[in-house]
Amino acid sequence: MRLSLSPTQLPRRRFAATPTLRSSPAPALAQRLVVVSNRIAGGAGAAMSGGLAVAIQAALKANGGIWFGWSGEIAESPAPAPILSRQGNVTYAKLDLQRLDYDGYYNGFANRVLWPLFHYRPDLVDFRREDLAGYRRVNAQFAAQLAPLLQPGDLVWIHDYHLMTLGEELRALGVEHPIGFFLHTPFPPSELFRMLPNHAALMRALCACDLVGFQTDSDLDGFRSYIEREAGGRAVGGDRLVAFGRRLRAAAFPIGIDVDTVTDQASQSVGTRHMARLHESLRERKLMLGVDRLDYSKGLLARFIAFGRLFERFADTRGRLTFLQIAPPTRSEVPEYLNIRRSLEAEAGHINGRFAEFDWTPLRYLNRSFNRRTLFGLMRAAQIGLVTPLRDGVNLVAKE
Repeated sequence: MRLSLSPTQLPRRRFAATPTLRSSPAPALAQRLVVVSNRIAGGAGAAMSGGLAVAIQAALKANGGIWFGWSGEIAESPAPAPILSRQGNVTYAKLDLQRLDYDGYYNGFANRVLWPLFHYRPDLVDFRREDLAGYRRVNAQFAAQLAPLLQPGDLVWIHDYHLMTLGEELRALGVEHPIGFFLHTPFPPSELFRMLPNHAALMRALCACDLVGFQTDSDLDGFRSYIEREAGGRAVGGDRLVAFGRRLRAAAFPIGIDVDTVTDQASQSVGTRHMARLHESLRERKLMLGVDRLDYSKGLLARFIAFGRLFERFADTRGRLTFLQIAPPTRSEVPEYLNIRRSLEAEAGHINGRFAEFDWTPLRYLNRSFNRRTLFGLMRAAQIGLVTPLRDGVNLVAKE
């Protein structure tokens, strides 16, 4: 996985922390890349296999540096400092969160406000002031713990909707390093973004970065529209903007996949025990495959219903096609995700109860993760790949 954005594309200019347009001389070439994300991969624990993790691992290994983020652990008291571990030329800095902060920052504002709004589901937004306070508090905590780790010449690269105010928090601490931000989700039109009670403050915080990157031109258009129509900003040529007293760049940098790695891992799956079991169970039937996180943005319930209607309308497909849906659970403490899981389980049971035979189960629904080699092997074995998101940033499963 790779981003078309290179770390060297971050602006070489250093801006003062105050909202002025003055700049200081450009620093020397960056010595390290400092990546900040909600969760981190690597170090002493298990690695993540999501798009964000895979996309930036190669950049970190090529440049050397730090990956900073939440450890995934809940602590009883604030962490005095991040836990550091090292693999090769990459240092992993993990920070524990308190339960109150986790609930407000992650389960609350990030995933019950920003995620549904950015995926065009304002009906699911549940805005609470205490959750926003937790979001700001965790972003400030990240900044306070990260700032002492920075060295002259570092490039700071912040990722995704969890950390939209981190750039501003770093500036408030006097950090003048070049800061880039990349959003992995869609960015909504300005009319939708203005539904947030704190929309102006959130946009001002985001503009503390020197470079803001998006997946698609449509996302970029939503951002630029807000800057020009709502924030009193303006374009100053090319991808450069002036907003909130600062100059910044904004552009689309869609994620791509590492084709060679996908090909190699799919080839390695041939002849494995998993693939032998799969082919034996199919008995020459065609395989249709879906691979998605268990999320309402992926269109899974509509996908299941459509699959059932296939057998209703085309009876000759019964017994000839098996649909394997892999959907690892995520954000299990957020009520909307519990609801979608129950709905999918009920629909899967309904389809299988109605159409299954004693030697054929039409829908195999698995709530678990698989390693990437196995996943690519399943993709290689399938005749049909089913990708039906209602709204997505860039869907990497489709590319794989």
